[in-house]
Amino acid sequence: MSKKTKIAFVCDRCGADYPRWTGQCTSCGEWNTIKEVRLGGAERNSRSAGYAGSRSEVKLLSDVNLSQAERISSGISEFDRVLGGGIVCGSVVLIGGAPGAGKSTLLLQAIANIAARGVSVLYVSGEESLQQIAERAHRLKLPADKIMMLAETSVQRICDVLDDVKPQILVIDSIQVMHTQEAESAPGSVSQVRESASYLTQYAKKHGVSIFMVGHVTKDQSLAGPMTLSHIVDTQVMLGSTDDARFRVLRADKNRFGSVGELGFFAMDSLGLKEVKNPSAMFLNRPDKPSSGSVVTVLWEGTRPLLVEIQALVTECQYGNPRRLAVGFDQNRLAMLLAVLSRHGGIFTANDEIYANVVGGIKVTETSSDLAIVVGIVSSLRDKIIPHDAFFFGEIGLSGEIRPVANGHARLNDAAKHGFKKAVIPKANAPKKAIDGLEIHGVATLSEALDIVAEM
Repeated sequence: MSKKTKIAFVCDRCGADYPRWTGQCTSCGEWNTIKEVRLGGAERNSRSAGYAGSRSEVKLLSDVNLSQAERISSGISEFDRVLGGGIVCGSVVLIGGAPGAGKSTLLLQAIANIAARGVSVLYVSGEESLQQIAERAHRLKLPADKIMMLAETSVQRICDVLDDVKPQILVIDSIQVMHTQEAESAPGSVSQVRESASYLTQYAKKHGVSIFMVGHVTKDQSLAGPMTLSHIVDTQVMLGSTDDARFRVLRADKNRFGSVGELGFFAMDSLGLKEVKNPSAMFLNRPDKPSSGSVVTVLWEGTRPLLVEIQALVTECQYGNPRRLAVGFDQNRLAMLLAVLSRHGGIFTANDEIYANVVGGIKVTETSSDLAIVVGIVSSLRDKIIPHDAFFFGEIGLSGEIRPVANGHARLNDAAKHGFKKAVIPKANAPKKAIDGLEIHGVATLSEALDIVAEM
């Protein structure tokens, strides 16, 4: 009896599906990205037990085993930090990034460290030949005698090999070239990526194998493939470069076993990716001669503080409409801060062009940099140099108040370790006990902060 073939229309860009073909995807707004996909018969998914790998009986939440999942260290502390403390057995990690970012290099270094401790690992390559990978390992001076290799793109064939060799760590490079017999479309299509990832995830959960999947990115640096791919995996990390091409930043966008937004910093050299133990020094490479508009703030990224420099430039408008440009943080936030500065700080910039930039390519996602941005703008407008040993953090409200931020004491301690002497922070974040060598000014309003800046 023949199966009834199901047909769907799926957007190649975002993975949205439709009952019939249309010219534009209403989900992502792209044109001519909706393709016909054959889903196969209804019996095909009868094996599916969800991404958890197996079905279970109904039980009380209080009866669920709360034992901590075993973790394997990769031997790279920055990588372990982003993963939440190591590799969880049976977890599935998706690592994305632009071509040349260092995804394959990082994973090869990690599994070389793991294999050297006697943990069985298997590297499956679907893009590069085994000779190319061996040459890279030789160039990076990595021990290669305990790393098992396989050149294969069939998911079913890979799982058959896994049953034989039984590795604890598996690397799939990359998920976009894998294919499964249960989907009839071409490798790289939405259905093939989704089904291949689902098949491998179920295998990982059932057999306790930790899987790393390498993922491609689109031209706008978003992960290629269906959005379902992000839901299937346990952890999604992105490896990107900074303004300085020597450095790489690894960010956790999703993590079921750790904090989201955690950052890991690496430097690329002839021997691969090296950890950057002090990332603040990487972003605080300031010139010896101070200049106006340059201010330091302390961000909180994941579980640690990060000192970064914010630069602002205020210049007279040469044309009809003044331009406002923000690089590294929300441009709407810049417009709001300028309005607060005008209303509650008495400083008008309506006729000036304003440019603000976070040095080093860091993307600011929290509001603790508000005070530093405003101080930088005032510094550039008045051509006043802020001392190199001063830093600022605090959120600015619409009524001109300086609101406290999380982890204020840890930010102060980290800045003091880097030699900073003066701090202008929210009054509520001011510690009760003085910090040696650090002069702390707690302020409640924007006008108080501006008065302190004027006296510097």
